[in-house]
Amino acid sequence: MEKAEKAETAVNEGEHQVCDEGDRVWSGSWVAERLGVELVGDDRLTGLLGLALRRNPKRAHLLVSNVLGKHVPQSPSVVYGYGVELGRRVRELLGAQEAGRAVVLGYAETATGLGHSVADGLGLAPYLHSTRRPVAGVATAGGFEEAHSHATSHLLLPEDPALLGGDGPLVLVDDEFSTGNTVLNTVRDLHARYPRRRYVVVALVDMRSAADAGRLEEFAREIGARVDLVAAASGTVRLPEGVLEKGQELVARYESEGLSAGAAPSWPVAQFPAPLEGVADTPLSGARGTARTAPTDPHPDDNGSAPQATRIDLRWPAGLPDGGRHGFTPAHRELLEDALPAMARRLAHALPEGARRVHILGFEELMYAPLRLAGELERVTDLEVRYSTTTRSPVLAVDDPGYAIRTRLAFPAHDDPADGPGERYAYNVAGAGFDAVVAVVDSAGDTPALHAPDGLLARLAAHTPRVLLAVIPSYAPERPSMLPEPLRGPAFSSYAPEEVGWLLQDLSDVTLEAPTEEREEAIQSGGAHYAESLPVEYQPSEQYQELFHAALEDSAARIAQAVGVVTETVLAERSPRPVLVSLARAGTPVGILMRRWAQHRQGLDLPHYAVSIVRGRGIDANALRWLARHHDPRDVVFVDGWTGKGAITRELAKALEEFEKSDGITGFDPEIAVLADPGSCVRTYGTREDFLIPSACLNSTVSGLISRTVLRADLVGPDDFHGAKFYRELAGTDVSVAFLDAVSARFPEVADAACAQAKELLATDRSPTWEGWAAVERISEEYAIHDVNLVKPGVGETTRVMLRRVPWKVLARAGAGSDLDHVRLLAEQRGVPVEEVDALPYTCVGLIHPKYTRGATGADGKAVSL
Repeated sequence: MEKAEKAETAVNEGEHQVCDEGDRVWSGSWVAERLGVELVGDDRLTGLLGLALRRNPKRAHLLVSNVLGKHVPQSPSVVYGYGVELGRRVRELLGAQEAGRAVVLGYAETATGLGHSVADGLGLAPYLHSTRRPVAGVATAGGFEEAHSHATSHLLLPEDPALLGGDGPLVLVDDEFSTGNTVLNTVRDLHARYPRRRYVVVALVDMRSAADAGRLEEFAREIGARVDLVAAASGTVRLPEGVLEKGQELVARYESEGLSAGAAPSWPVAQFPAPLEGVADTPLSGARGTARTAPTDPHPDDNGSAPQATRIDLRWPAGLPDGGRHGFTPAHRELLEDALPAMARRLAHALPEGARRVHILGFEELMYAPLRLAGELERVTDLEVRYSTTTRSPVLAVDDPGYAIRTRLAFPAHDDPADGPGERYAYNVAGAGFDAVVAVVDSAGDTPALHAPDGLLARLAAHTPRVLLAVIPSYAPERPSMLPEPLRGPAFSSYAPEEVGWLLQDLSDVTLEAPTEEREEAIQSGGAHYAESLPVEYQPSEQYQELFHAALEDSAARIAQAVGVVTETVLAERSPRPVLVSLARAGTPVGILMRRWAQHRQGLDLPHYAVSIVRGRGIDANALRWLARHHDPRDVVFVDGWTGKGAITRELAKALEEFEKSDGITGFDPEIAVLADPGSCVRTYGTREDFLIPSACLNSTVSGLISRTVLRADLVGPDDFHGAKFYRELAGTDVSVAFLDAVSARFPEVADAACAQAKELLATDRSPTWEGWAAVERISEEYAIHDVNLVKPGVGETTRVMLRRVPWKVLARAGAGSDLDHVRLLAEQRGVPVEEVDALPYTCVGLIHPKYTRGATGADGKAVSL
């Protein structure tokens, strides 16, 4: 604890300096004189706090801490020392045993570094701070509102959900304790989720009014827990009547006169003397009562462009979090302590020769890491080091020694914040005579906006001879995955285990089947989704099975060539080592065939998975998460059997867009690779002919004995894969592997033709024309259906209508030959008329029976009315 002891010494020295200031002007006098605001309480208050005015409709005044390291540049040993000392007081209050079970929680953005320092002083306590930056893939463990803040929503995003789940004391750290609303909101939210017996509230200053003083004790009785308070100083703010309106008027007057926001007077840096020593460090001088902001225009260099900052490679330790946003453990603290000396030496080496006064500028919530770097730099060199951070809080700047915010640098936000673009600020840095400023940001903030001509680095360059940039990697916790490994044959499916991994859950023991007519009625009533049940598996007659085998013999070579074309196209323009992801179940046999082709022709052993996609509900997001954890999303190629009117193509694109927004995972390409694209809906295909693909003739018995996928709330939870059944009892009629082997056997004879055709296609415009969609719309109107969802184009989709739905009629292209033999047989068996149509763009089109059109399946998978 050597560094903590030195921090305590710095606090004592800082307090001594404050007490000895004598006639020095208090940095709150300007506001006190104009608004009648008073600080009443401990003698130390005026040394710890100044006053400023802010553009905030909820509270006009701002208590500006001189020891927090946010708005006022301060010695890092003083800033760190105050937090460590508060942590030691908490440890004494709790006792060693309870302190060893404590967890510390700090508040964003101002108290993230203070809370971390308190945790250091407490000893071995893990630390977490709230954040206003949502992080994709990390579950929220709680949240609360800060009533008086300009940005209110706080999130708690621990990497380990158990961090807040213990029953040891919870220590809540904020820079000031004013009304107590923020703390009460936090405790109320957390106590409901993770009840415990004891809480400790820690603040630099306790500024509650007499009316608020008893609320904490009353609240503790209400929840049945003990709540203690530890503060470095206490008092209250006396506000005269009408102070809010008067403060807002004062801010508006100064800003409208161009004395504050927007003004950009120019004066030489040398005009400003070195800052006064001590805790209440207010570095700038100027005529009292004059308000002006710091210059905001960067000085261009010789070529007219904004000067660039010099990067410093700190060699931040791998695996060390940049702060407590997701939790910071004692092991992390030990890793940081070991790395600090070397990082400080690199920082010192990068500073300009002859530099004496250096400022380390942190970045909003990133307070602790730059603070510790600044403290170590101060310890190992004879430099005069000051530390502060940028902030979201808009404050009026007045160049007066009796005002806490002397200058302001404004610049655009540079970390793509969740609440959108806006201004950010650095206070009391401009004109302070620093020989160098080191901006320390996390990698999420190292964006083009940071380096722009109006960005933070350019703004700093106007006020110091040298700007340096140190980027700390933004810690991205691995999302704990409760998802199982893919299911594989022979335990699930009749395919060999290396052929496909099913990102599904096994629902084989659940009764999900319903007669076709009953199922259709349930769907059309609006109370059921088609994916909530399964049709009874069609059992093919002997005659139908003979048709399947005949069709397979006739079409195997044509299918093999289409497989070769689409696979070679994928390898050439999508990825040299793609991850094939079939849309279950029709895409699965095609994905296996593509995998076999890549192995046969290119010697590649490609990974292949099958995932569920449901119309109206999108692709299985948990399957995407699993894929993103195990593969580069940019290598994933989604595979399907064929296109009809392109509904699934659209569904996938929409689902991936929503997934990217919800999880922040990018790289998945919505372009589907299909064997046949008769609807002209995709760019990557084997053929655009509408011919019989024998795998469309049957259901599970040609798809590894796997059912279509199921999505039902009582069976599939938020952390589950979608479900499916494995029909082991149908093994006697299974032709899944026979189908694959029959097509694969033709690869050698079609290889040259397939490769030539793929090369030809790659050189042509393959943009989708959506001809199929236009034809479906036309048929829907011509047959007075008025709903495209009841029109199923193509041989594959027509077969599905015959096997799973209640068909009305089949439209067959005049002259269609053996490709329709199985459809004609099914139509005969079910009493469905086949109507030949001239100039039909598909070989055939299946129409769902009009008896079930009222309320039949719509775009969301539920009922629609005609």
